[in-house]
Amino acid sequence: MFIAKVYISLKPSVNDPQGLTIRSGLHQLGFDSVLDVRAGKYMEIRVDEGEESAARDRVSQMCRQLLANPIIEDFRFDLETI
Repeated sequence: MFIAKVYISLKPSVNDPQGLTIRSGLHQLGFDSVLDVRAGKYMEIRVDEGEESAARDRVSQMCRQLLANPIIEDFRFDLETI
């Protein structure tokens, strides 16, 4: 069994209104040194596969087919044996 730690973020060329709102809030709280914020998604997914290569393939398929929008988002993941 494996756990995939999936990170999904907007591509650099895509505007991030949520990130701008967070940066503005941080500035209002006095964190003026914050130059940029990019918001994203983080998920942990347990995968019951016998082989690491099979687990990697399945998680990659999940990301491409449902979890990430390939037009505006990038994804990466770390896989750990549990």
